[in-house]
Order: sequence, then C-alpha cells, then structure tokens
Amino acid sequence: MPHEIPLADLCPDDRFGIVVSHYNESVTSRLLNGAVETLRSHGVQDSAVDIAWVPGAWELPVVAQRMARSRRYAAVICLGAVIRGETTHDQHINRAVSGALGTIALDNDLPILFGLLTCQTLEQAIHRAGGNVGNKGAECADAAIQMVRLLKNVRSSPNE
Repeated sequence: MPHEIPLADLCPDDRFGIVVSHYNESVTSRLLNGAVETLRSHGVQDSAVDIAWVPGAWELPVVAQRMARSRRYAAVICLGAVIRGETTHDQHINRAVSGALGTIALDNDLPILFGLLTCQTLEQAIHRAGGNVGNKGAECADAAIQMVRLLKNVRSSPNE
C-alpha cells in the first residue's frame, strides 16, 4: 500500500496574508468575508490574519510577492474580481495576474491562492461570492489551510 502523506496540525504561529482588491468591492468584500470566516472556523485567530487592500486586481501580485518574501506567512490568499467589459482588457489582466501569482508561489515555495474571479457579468461574480455557486474566498481559505497542513509534512530536501 502506498504511503499517504498526512496533514499536520496548524500552529498558533501560522499566519495568513490576504490581499484583496478594492475594485468591484461589492463582490470582493464578500470574498474576503468568506475567507476570514473559513480561517476562523479552522481555529485561526484574527490576530494571525493580515489583510492588505490594493486598488485593483493588477496590484495583487506586488503585495502577494512582498508578503511571500517576508517569510511571515504560511500562505497568501489573493482575492479580486475582474468582470468582462466592452474590450479585451479583462483578459490581459487575468492572464498576467494568474501567471504572476503562480510564479510567486513557485519562487517562494509558498501557497499563493488564486481567488480572482474572472467573470463575464457582475451577476456571475455575485454568484461566486456567496451566491448560488458558493464563495471562492471561502474555498481559497480552505485550500490555504489544507496546503499549509500538507506542506508541513512534505520535505523539499532529504536533509529536512
């Protein structure tokens, strides 16, 4: 039987960073509430959560990178909402932000959670921010918890 890597417990020292976009705040505030409530439900104290508001989705990677490089956080959750307009502007933002966040995660060996909604309409975004499709912020926080717990038991080198 193959060995399954178990999940470790969270420690009181585990801190979580959340970067959230002001743009489309009627949606992103719901994502943030879902993330915070999920962290609390896993026993994470409010004092172990730092929230940074940025102007828009484009700015998420800069702050996520600073948080990652600080080595203060066990995971960084990025939340935003880009809604398609009359041009392809949204596609350029979505592609650049998703690529940047993936690079930050790999470069820093840290879970960087992608909670950027990439919707066609405001209605779709609302449905994904606590509506009938769930709450992507809560899903990201849950994934952050799982990744932190898993990575505690996954060695990156044989000497660990």
